Amino acid sequence: MVLRIVRLGTPRAADEGLRIGTVRRPPRGVPKTEFATQDWYDVWYPNLAPSVETMKLAQQAQQRQAPGEWQAFVKRYRAEMNSPDNSRSLDVLAALSHQTNFSVGCYCADEAHCHRSVLRALLAERGAEIAPAAAERCDAP
Repeated sequence: MVLRIVRLGTPRAADEGLRIGTVRRPPRGVPKTEFATQDWYDVWYPNLAPSVETMKLAQQAQQRQAPGEWQAFVKRYRAEMNSPDNSRSLDVLAALSHQTNFSVGCYCADEAHCHRSVLRALLAERGAEIAPAAAERCDAP
């Protein structure tokens, strides 16, 4: 069993399982009934998305290509994920990764500059069974 960290809206892996959207907002212009069939997500779980204020920090860091600002985002997002409710959610996902295949994701094109990278680290710290990032896999194009 394995947990995948994915870009929402990309084709699913054959054995990916349930796809969970850890984003603040649903995809624009897509009817709710088509979220799953268009490979966005099966379940929306915005609790694990950065707050609007924290998301703005990440966007500013990306635009300015400022490593210090990115680290400020990471610190703030980690603090948000340390709240009791979010921490328990991460514990549940980490435990489920040993029982079933599923994925969590976001819309960003570059995982290295997305909260997905931090989410990957947080889940790994909790012992989740995580598939390697696409660039690390042998079958990646």
